Amino acid sequence: MAPAASAPRGSGEGPAVGARAARCIVGWRRFWAGPRSGWRVGAMASWAALSPSIVEYFQGEDFYRCGYCKNESGSRSNGMWAHSMTVQDYQDLIDRGWRRSGKYVYKPVMNQTCCPQYTIRCRPLQFQPSKSHKKVLKKMLKFLAKGEISKGNCEDEPMEPTMEDAVASDFALINKLDIQCDLKTLSDDLKESLKSEEKKKGKSSKREESNELIQSQDTEEKLDSGEPSHSVKVHTVPQPGKGADLSKPPCRKAKEIRKERKRLKLMRQNPGGELEGFQVRGQPPSLFPPKAKSNQPKSLEDLIFESLPESASHKFEVRLVPVSFEDPEFKSSFSQSFALYVKYQMAIHQDPPDECGKTEFTRFLCSSPLEAENPANGPDCGYGSFHQQYWLDGKIIAVGVIDILPYCVSSVYLYYDPDYSFLSLGVYSALREIAFTRQLHEKTPQLSYYYMGFYIHSCPKMKYKGQYRPSDLLCPETYVWVPIEQCLPSLENSKYCRFNQDPEAVDEGRSKEPDRLQVFYKKAIMPYGVYKKQRRDPGGEAAVLQYAGLVGQTCAERMLLFRD
Repeated sequence: MAPAASAPRGSGEGPAVGARAARCIVGWRRFWAGPRSGWRVGAMASWAALSPSIVEYFQGEDFYRCGYCKNESGSRSNGMWAHSMTVQDYQDLIDRGWRRSGKYVYKPVMNQTCCPQYTIRCRPLQFQPSKSHKKVLKKMLKFLAKGEISKGNCEDEPMEPTMEDAVASDFALINKLDIQCDLKTLSDDLKESLKSEEKKKGKSSKREESNELIQSQDTEEKLDSGEPSHSVKVHTVPQPGKGADLSKPPCRKAKEIRKERKRLKLMRQNPGGELEGFQVRGQPPSLFPPKAKSNQPKSLEDLIFESLPESASHKFEVRLVPVSFEDPEFKSSFSQSFALYVKYQMAIHQDPPDECGKTEFTRFLCSSPLEAENPANGPDCGYGSFHQQYWLDGKIIAVGVIDILPYCVSSVYLYYDPDYSFLSLGVYSALREIAFTRQLHEKTPQLSYYYMGFYIHSCPKMKYKGQYRPSDLLCPETYVWVPIEQCLPSLENSKYCRFNQDPEAVDEGRSKEPDRLQVFYKKAIMPYGVYKKQRRDPGGEAAVLQYAGLVGQTCAERMLLFRD
């Protein structure tokens, strides 16, 4: 939970990237104005058929200062400014090694950057808290129940936020991209283009709907397994949703946990054994239920949601708030949330006050390219960007910035009140987010992963993410997931590694037909093959082909690449 994938705040790729990006963005300003609802009314149908994802790509031509190892010219990445983006497109992008910081979406050049950053995800359905995790949860419960403050922190607790992942020079870059980040409406030019596309496709709409239905059914079959429809299986990777470690105890459903609690409570009230038939499904009856159950390890939910006495010293709650100034709760808590952010940045990262302004805060942690989506088969809260606010006795003490995507909860950043550092809020919030992912999985089975940003083996302070297991790392060449245990030996020998052990394996999602890439040029949407004939600009072709290769064929055909 740090700015999408990063190093310690205030360091990084430098102003040169931002200046180059700013030059690229200037052309977009003339398309960006009007109330949010404008395009929704007139162009939603064609927009949905094409794509609401609009990006502007620029190459990482130079090397910049690394925020991890402090190498003055060791960091290199490619990036794009996302004017808007669907949750599915962003899901597919992070499954190819991309991450976002505000509306800036970037991908490290893995085989050239000094500190390769590997996308890491935890498998919450099989997650079991470690001893140090349990210490943090018990410490929180003692504080809430009795006001007890434990002395010192667990030895293996990171002092930095749990997701310390921000793009280098994040604030400098976003500030250089000086655009109206909160306006998401397309101009009349683009709306007219969309309507024109809709008319052209009118005759074949029924055929397309049929094809979409077939694709949807195929996708649903894959989603039922808990597996992203674009994933690639190799012999080194267990199938998502099917590769549970049989040596681990099975994941217990919330309903079963509630039954277990009720049974134990009733057994304490009826020690004579009057409730012998009341037991958790799939577990044999015990001769001494209270003792036997008390000896079993508690689940993550048991430790987090253990009931507090009525005389508890503190009142604590976690609120999920959509990142939108149109949301009353987000708007009413903004000032308090911002004040907490300033306090955190100055105390933890030693940022000067002029680098913790409301503009930086808004663009970095409140501005997101993700459009909120609420499909019937999705989670009750919908998809998009959210703040998880941790309220203690009526005030916010921590905020976890997260994205809820079709297959995962993706951690973006965490900031908290330094006065409560003794509660290990970085670890605590990560455990809460893992439990939250499990909760969302109950309603939306395909949503079964927790993305923690980037794992950097060469940076000791970032290796703690590997402690949330079972977890996988993304192969930087074939984009398949490999259990971290299989990756660590290779990382001990080399900073950059290909994790897929199959030498014949290739990137199955690679760009095979770049001419099908969608381009927005001169008020029109067209395939790149058509654009090339109109524009004859060989100088820009290398950048477009690089973009297509990095985002993959699927995203290249769905997203609109702006060309000036």
